[in-house]
Amino acid sequence: MELSSSFIHFTNPSTSTSSPCNHYSFSSSFSPFPIQIHTKNLKFANPTCPNHRIFAVAVDPQGPQQELPKNSPQRLLRELAERKRGTAPKKKFPPKKFILRPPLDDKRLAERFLNSPQLSLKAFPLLSSCLPSSRLNNADKTWMDEYLLEAKQALGYPLEPSENFGDDNPAKQFDTLLYLAFQHPTGERTKARHVRSGHTRLLFLGQYVLELALAEFFLQRYPRESPGPMRERVYALIGKKHLPKWIKAASLQNLVFPFDDMDKLKRMEREPPVKSVFWALFGAIYLCFGMPEVYRVLFEVFGMDPEAEDCQPRERRQLEDVDYVSVEFEGKKLSWQEVAAYKPPEDALFAHPRLFRACVPPGMHRFRGNIWDYESRPQVMRALGYPLKMEDRIPDITKARNIELGLGLQLCFLHPSKHKFEHPRFCYERLEYLGQKIQDLVMAERLLMKHLDAPGLWLQERHRRTLMNKFCGRYLRDKHLHRFVIYAEDVQEKFEHNRKMRNPATTAVQQSLHGLSYAVYGKPDVRRLMFEVFDFEQIQPKAVV
Repeated sequence: MELSSSFIHFTNPSTSTSSPCNHYSFSSSFSPFPIQIHTKNLKFANPTCPNHRIFAVAVDPQGPQQELPKNSPQRLLRELAERKRGTAPKKKFPPKKFILRPPLDDKRLAERFLNSPQLSLKAFPLLSSCLPSSRLNNADKTWMDEYLLEAKQALGYPLEPSENFGDDNPAKQFDTLLYLAFQHPTGERTKARHVRSGHTRLLFLGQYVLELALAEFFLQRYPRESPGPMRERVYALIGKKHLPKWIKAASLQNLVFPFDDMDKLKRMEREPPVKSVFWALFGAIYLCFGMPEVYRVLFEVFGMDPEAEDCQPRERRQLEDVDYVSVEFEGKKLSWQEVAAYKPPEDALFAHPRLFRACVPPGMHRFRGNIWDYESRPQVMRALGYPLKMEDRIPDITKARNIELGLGLQLCFLHPSKHKFEHPRFCYERLEYLGQKIQDLVMAERLLMKHLDAPGLWLQERHRRTLMNKFCGRYLRDKHLHRFVIYAEDVQEKFEHNRKMRNPATTAVQQSLHGLSYAVYGKPDVRRLMFEVFDFEQIQPKAVV
């Protein structure tokens, strides 16, 4: 490369006589040869004279012969690029967390899933799906060494490591799930993906576990009460604003807020982390120990009292209930110990016999043999695949179960407008309340096992969109079962021709069917109804009309 420059001396006649300073012109050009500088007898009489002016002229190395014409597209593009270079603002690059990473190739993705703890337990698929997506590291084990013993002591569990249990015991994973339960979104360890995702999946499951546990408890404790007051009781126990006092009663506040005083935090800073930890904690307990342990922690560790003054529903006008309840509920209120420790007899008619008696009043036998029983019941049972084949030692047990199942189905289709004002429990409301809760839990378990890599917030949105009320009623109407709903004569035409009245009613019938199937046959039959009969996920092939 060559840089050649020359100073050209010229004089201004107007100033040559008055000033000894001369004027010079400087020109430069680049060439691919070594640098050479040529000077022509330069003599500065006064180097500091302000009239010395040097003009720098840049010469195109390509020469004037390659100058593009004014109308040339290349010239216009070059001028546009130069203009953009001078006026365009600096680009603001997004933070790294918003930059999409390239997807993993098939080999790395397969290795990631095969090495994940989520595929390590074949005997417990739901528990396995809630384990962290990768193995715990040293930072996780440091937290466990420091805080885990305090948490287990507060909850009433033995202090020995859970790894000492056998492989066939789900409690072997309790230490890992308990660690994940306390890593709420504002904590230190939630920046790790496996911790954040594991915690949100646990709390997603735990909220529905709590709802179902308290629904079953209050249905059996108050056999004559309608679902409205029971919902108020549940909210008074596990509502968001009430959870901090339960956490403090169990002395767990230092594990949720290790660096802050919970009482001095603002409500918006205190309640979300407490709710997140509370829900996730019961998700972990349910996975490792089952529903009886959920009741023990609720009422023994946290000290919840269903008879407390602040847990009572507001006063309302009650309809007089003149019908009988089952003998086991007459004249007493069941305690949480009786609900948690109850095991059905070996030759029981139902999977949950006490729950069935709490939702289906004994007086339903007066409807046996009516027109609906003869005309509609066989069609409904055929559409739902009832009765299921059961292996009973005594044939009379099968016959009695099928009779009770038919009465329960009639109750599921009995709209409140028909008999509620004379007989408050002769409608589907209590079965509907139970069906809502078991439906939520079954769908949550399904999504957790189906989407191993999804965070809890995504599962929550998917859960909500799948179980929207209008969809539940639509699946029932697709089976043409809405024709069998029993309305009062004066409102039947309104419900049949007004979709704003008909759709909520069909939704309630759908949910009460799930409650009945749970009480009679258990959770597997709820899965069958939701995913095989009604196809909630809409994945089965449709008939071409």
